[in-house]
Amino acid sequence: MNSAPPQPPVTAAAPATAPAALSAAPSCMADAVPPPPAPPPAVPPESPLSMPVQDFRADPPQGPARQPAAPAVRAARLIAFGGTAVVTGLGCWQMLLVFGDRIQPLQYALLGLFTLTFAWVGFSFCSMLAGLVARQPQTPDDPGDARVAVVMPIYHEDAGDCMGLLAALADELAAAGLGARAEIFVLSDSRDPAFFADETLAVAALRAAAPVPVWYRRRIENTGRKAGNIAEFVRRWGGRYDQMVVLDADSVVSGQVIAAMSARMAADPALALIQTIPMLTGGQTIFSRVTQFAGRFYGPPIARGVAAWSGDNGNFWGHNAMIRVAAFAQCCGLPDLPGDPPWGGTVLSHDFVEAALLARAGWAVRLDWDLRASYEGSPPTLLDMAVRERRWAQGNLQHLRLIGARGFTWVSRVHFVIGVLGFVMSPVWLAMILVGMALTANVILSQPQYFPSTFQLFPDWPTFDAARMKWLFAAAMALLLLPKVLAIGRAWRRPLAAASGGRSRVLASALFETVMSALIAPVQMLIQTRQILEILQGRNSGWESQVRKGSMPPWPLVLRRHWLHVAVGLVTLVILALLSPGQLIWLAPILAGLILAPLTSRWSASAVLGRWARLAGLLVTPEERSPPPILSAAVAHARRLRPPADATLALGRDEAVRAAHVALLPPLPDRPAAQRLPAIAAAAKIDAAVSQRQALDFLDRAERAALLSEPALLDRWAALPE
Repeated sequence: MNSAPPQPPVTAAAPATAPAALSAAPSCMADAVPPPPAPPPAVPPESPLSMPVQDFRADPPQGPARQPAAPAVRAARLIAFGGTAVVTGLGCWQMLLVFGDRIQPLQYALLGLFTLTFAWVGFSFCSMLAGLVARQPQTPDDPGDARVAVVMPIYHEDAGDCMGLLAALADELAAAGLGARAEIFVLSDSRDPAFFADETLAVAALRAAAPVPVWYRRRIENTGRKAGNIAEFVRRWGGRYDQMVVLDADSVVSGQVIAAMSARMAADPALALIQTIPMLTGGQTIFSRVTQFAGRFYGPPIARGVAAWSGDNGNFWGHNAMIRVAAFAQCCGLPDLPGDPPWGGTVLSHDFVEAALLARAGWAVRLDWDLRASYEGSPPTLLDMAVRERRWAQGNLQHLRLIGARGFTWVSRVHFVIGVLGFVMSPVWLAMILVGMALTANVILSQPQYFPSTFQLFPDWPTFDAARMKWLFAAAMALLLLPKVLAIGRAWRRPLAAASGGRSRVLASALFETVMSALIAPVQMLIQTRQILEILQGRNSGWESQVRKGSMPPWPLVLRRHWLHVAVGLVTLVILALLSPGQLIWLAPILAGLILAPLTSRWSASAVLGRWARLAGLLVTPEERSPPPILSAAVAHARRLRPPADATLALGRDEAVRAAHVALLPPLPDRPAAQRLPAIAAAAKIDAAVSQRQALDFLDRAERAALLSEPALLDRWAALPE
C-alpha cells in the first residue's frame, strides 16, 4: 500500500469548547493557565494520486484481466434478456393479430409504441426473476488492513443532521475494529455563506468527540459539481487511502457493512466497487412513506435480479458504495463534455459513467444485494421529487453521447439504455395513449372506404379485435403487478411481514401504495415528458441543493404546477364521454390521476396524514418499528452537534467559537486586488458600521462570504460591539 502513515486521532486534541472555559477563568490566574493547545489541522497532509482525465475515444487504461461471466450470471442473463425477448415477441405478435391483415399507418405507430412499452414492462418482470439464480456474496474471515476513508460531499445541507450521521458512524467504525484505519472526510461544496459557519461549528464539535479522525475541506470553486468534489479529494489525498466509502448528505451505512465491504474488496484484487442497496428511512409525509414502503418491499428483489445478471459488470448509484481508490483514480477522471448544457458541460449522472469506465478497464463492479444496513432519506413531496428528476433526466440523456464510447462492455451499455428508458418511457406511454385516441377518433369520425379501388374484389374493412386487446391489456397489467405480488408474498413467508406490523397491515399497505402510485403515475408521465422536451429544447437543469425536509405546498403553488394536468384530464374526459364512452373504463385510472393531481400533490405532502398512516399501521417498514442503532444514535448526535441558531453571530460573541471556525478555513490563495474586491468592500463596510449586526446588514452575499473566509476580517468584525 502507498498510503501515508496514520495520523494521530483527532480526539487527542482539546475539544473546541475548551478555550471558552479557559477564557472564563479569573484574570488573576491568567498567568498560571497554560495556553490552550492548537486545534488540529483541518485536513491531513496531502498524499497526491494521479487521476488522468479519460478520453472516451481512446483505448481504456490497462486494469485486471477481464474474467468470463460465471455460469450463474449467464443463466441470469438468459432469464432477463431471453425472457424479455420472448415476452416482447409474443406481445408484438398478438398486437398484430389485433389489427388483422390490413394495417393502417396509425396502427403501425401504435404497434411500435406498444411493443416498446410491453418490452419495458416485460424486462422489469424478467429481471426480477433472474434474482432466483443470484449468487450469495461471501465475507472472508480476514478483515484485511486497508486504510478506509468515509467521504461525505455536502452542498447547502443541514450541518447538524449530516454530522449526526457521521458521529453515529464514527462510533460504529470504532466498535467494528476499524478505528485505527478509518477516517472521515467532509467535502463541502457550499457556496452560500449562510451555511459556512454552520458547517464549521458542527464539524468542530464532531471532531472533538469522534473516536476516529475527522477532516473538513470546503472548496473555493466547485468545479465539476459532486464528481469534481470527489475527484479533487482523490487527487490531493487519494494516496493516503486504499478504499473509500462515498455517502450522500442524507445517507449512512453501518460500521459492520463497511467492515464487510473492506474485507471483500481486500480479498479480491480485481474488485473496484461494491454497491449496497440503500433502504429509504425517515419518511414523514404520505408521499415519502409510499416511496419508502415500495423501496423496502419491492426494492430488494429487484436489486437482487439486477445483481444476478450484472455479475461483475454492475452499476454505481453514486453513494453508499465502497470504491478502490487506486482503480477509481486510474479510470474515472471525467472530462467536461463538449458543447453547452444540457448535452455538454459537466457529466451530471456521473455514477453510471464511472462504473462503465471501471468495467471497461477490466475492474469488477458489483452490487452486493445482501448488505442491507445501508440507509438514505426519501424525497418528501411529489414536487420535490420532480426537481430531482429534472437533473436526473438531463444526466441520463447525456449518456446518449457516451453509450458508444470505445471499450465499454455491452452490459455497461445496457445500464445506460435502462437509465435513458427510465425517463423516455413517459413520453412513449403518452404517445401510445394519444395514438390510441387518434385511432378511436378516426374510426368514429370518418367514413370507411370499403372499395377504395374500382378493381378491388374485396372490401377494405377496418378491423380491431377488441377481445384480444383486452387479453393483451390484462397481460401487461399482470407483468406490471406481478413483481409487487411476488414481493409481498415473499415478505409474508419471512419475518419481514411480522416486523412491519403483520400480514394484514402489509397487504393493506401494498394496496394503498398501488392506488397512490396509480394516481401519481399519470402526473409523473406528464412531468417527465415536459422535462424531456425542455432538454431537447436546450434548457439546462442547473444544480440546486436537494430538499430533505419538505412541507405541504400552498394551494397557489399546487394549482400553478398542476393546472395543465387537470386541464388535460378534463378535456380528455369530455371528449371520450361524447365520442367513445367505452374507453373511459380503460383510461379511468389515468384521468383520475390527472384530474386529482392538485389534491394528490398537496395532501401526499402532509406530515399529519403521514403520522396518521403510521398510527394506523399503514406503510410501516421494519426500520420504523425497530430503528437501526446507527439511525437512533444519529438523531441523538444531531441534537448535540447542531450549531447555534445564528452561527455567524456566535462567531462574533465567542472567541473560542471563532477560533474553531478559523481552524477549519481553507488557506487563502494569493490573489490580485481585482479578485479581492468583495473582501475590500467588506472591510470598508465593517469600518463604517457601529455594531456587528449593522455590519452584517451592510454586506451582500459575496462580501459576507469573504468575511467568513478570512480570519483578519472576522477579527475586525468581532471587535465591533454586538
